[in-house]
Formats: sequence, structure tokens, C-alpha cells
Amino acid sequence: MRFPLVLVSAVAAIGLGAADARAQVSDNVVKIGVLNDQSGLYADLGGPGSVVAARMAVEDFGGTVLGKPVEIVFADHQNKSDVGVAIAREWFEVGNVDMAIGFDHSAVALGVEQLAYEKNRIAIAGAVGSTAFTGKSCTPTEASWIYDSYALTTSLAKAIVAEGRDSWFFITVDYAFGHSLEADATAAVKAAGGKVLGSVRHPLNTADFSSYLLQAQASGAKVVAFANGGGDMVNATKQANEFGLTKNQTIVSLLVFISDVHSMELQAAQGLKFVTAFYWDRNDETRAWSKRFFERHGRMPTMPQAAVYSAIRHYLGAVAAAGTDEAKAVMAKMRETPVNDFYVKNGRLRADGRLVHDMYFAQVKTPPESKGAWDYYKILATIPGDQAFRPLAEGGCPLVAH
Repeated sequence: MRFPLVLVSAVAAIGLGAADARAQVSDNVVKIGVLNDQSGLYADLGGPGSVVAARMAVEDFGGTVLGKPVEIVFADHQNKSDVGVAIAREWFEVGNVDMAIGFDHSAVALGVEQLAYEKNRIAIAGAVGSTAFTGKSCTPTEASWIYDSYALTTSLAKAIVAEGRDSWFFITVDYAFGHSLEADATAAVKAAGGKVLGSVRHPLNTADFSSYLLQAQASGAKVVAFANGGGDMVNATKQANEFGLTKNQTIVSLLVFISDVHSMELQAAQGLKFVTAFYWDRNDETRAWSKRFFERHGRMPTMPQAAVYSAIRHYLGAVAAAGTDEAKAVMAKMRETPVNDFYVKNGRLRADGRLVHDMYFAQVKTPPESKGAWDYYKILATIPGDQAFRPLAEGGCPLVAH
């Protein structure tokens, strides 16, 4: 599917203010749908916490836009792309949902992204690693707010290889997200002068990693890299410690959420190095918002939960600026306006839908370094957005002239 190179510049002429009598809101309500894993292995990283963050964003915006109410709905896609797309179709065709957000699963996100374009709705990805979302599958009505596999792996692999750990073996979850993580990490390892000795793939939601860990151990690789996330990453890391892999090999996780560290506890997670988009304790602004979130949810926010809040606030501001909830007009305003909040400073939404922002190279603290619950990360370095993310011209997005 290819789209015209000129995106939505014509809508800049709309220029309708929030109080303008001509302001148009379909169905007299702006409805946002949070679609993610509410009960499975990815529920802690997004799940109900993302719904809490979405409601906070609407409340902080004032509960209305263009004089119309803003509603939040949510659903569980069960980590199944057909279920996710069916829910989104019902939302767009019957439920009057204007924007779907979250997903936290690459296959679901890729399906909903295309459907949203067909129905002239907006799809905003949270924890979605596949670079295809803003690459070959990009559409004019999507955005990706946190990371992709390029941002998660490229800086990390370069840093690890530079430390002399130059032979790698991958344990990879077998769907689009894992494949994308492994591919981008492999490219970065090789570009840094390292080599990949092998890889093995496991099904989503695997309980027993013993056979995969034995293959990694037998490879003799200096680095065993987990190209998975959520419950899979937690189980793999715990079992790697039990198998004694950490005595002779370095464990690297290509995706870490604070909920993972909380689940594993510092004894198992200590020393993990990774790239993240958000940490609740990074500065006064992140702490203030995160403490509000904690009061509502009882846990500190993950980066997907923080991103849901950020994206919805930006979306509602764009609806107000456009004077309409029509998808392409809103997307034009979202691209025109920099993103500045506790989550992102000077973020900019590119033509391919990628929100470009700083990422952070982090390490899990040792138990003695931690001062208490949720005091888990050390921020080692800031990776500027233009270095963290794949260059626009290299993504293969058909909306971008090459």
C-alpha cells in the first residue's frame, strides 16, 4: 500500500480555533480507545496502568475539547492480532472511537495501523518494537511514541561490543517484535566489529527456557541477548541465573521495563544494561507526575504508561488546534507542534510517524545501591534523539521521498 508524498499540508488552512462555531467533532464526543494486554504477560508494562494514565491525561486536559466530552474506552487484545483488529474494527465502525492507542504488541499494532488508515482514524503505538510500523507499513494516520527495535538495540550493542564482549547469541521471541529486535541488534553488533554465533526462537509466553539457555551456553558466546519482553524476559533472566549462565557469560536484555525489574527483584536483575525512554526518578518533573500515578495505581509507571499520557495530551491539544477530530487534520497539528512534557522535551513527530526524542542508557542498581522500593535504575548516558532513532530516509516509509 502506497500513499501520496504530500501528506496533509492542505489541512493547515483549516485554522479553526477551539471556540470557533465551525468546530467539528464527529458524534459530539472525542473517544479514545486503549487497546492492549489487560491480563497476560504484557499486562504489567501497559495493561490497566495505561488506562489509568489515559484517564489522568483527559482529566488534566479538562475533560472536554472543543466543548465536547472526551471518553476513554479500553479492551484486551489477548496478544492476538486477529482479536486486536476485530476490536479496533468494532470501535471504528460502531463505537465511534477516534483514536486507538497502546497495543504493546507489534503484530496487533501493524494490523490496527492499516485499519485505522482505511477508516480515517488515528493509531498511536506505545510499546511496539517492529520498525515496520513507521517503515514499510507506515500510514499518514499513525504515530509511534516510545521506541522501536533500532532505538533499543543500536546504542546498546555498540556500547557492549566496545567493552570487549564481541560475540553474541540471541534468544528471541518468535513474532514480528522479536525478529525486529534481533535483526537490528545483529546489524549493530556486526557494525561495531562483533560477531553473532547463533540464535534460537521461542513462542510467546514461554514458561521453560531451559533448552534455549543450554543452546546459548553451548555456543560459547560472550553475550547472551534476550530479544523478548515482559513476562518472557523475566522468566528467561531468572532461569539464566538459576542455570549459572551469568558466571561465564553476560546477559543482555534488549528491552527492560521497570515492572520487569520489580517482578524479578534487584538480586536477579542487578547489572542489566539497557536503553529506555523513561524513568520515573530522572528529574523533579518525572517524579511529580509519577507520584500522582502511584497514588492511583499503586505502582510506579512504566515507559508505555507514561507515553500513553503524553500522547493523549498531545492528541487533545491537536484536536483543539485543528478545530476538528478529523484524523488527517489532527495529525497535521500533531506534527506541527513540538512535544514538551514530563515524558519528552522538544520531541518532534516526523513524516513517518516516529516521535523523535532522547533515549537513556541505563543500568539496574545492585541491592546495596538501591535506597528503597522502585529505586532501580542508574542513568549512564543520554542518547540524543537524532542518534537514537533510525534516519528518516533509511526506514522505507512510502510517505517519505527518497
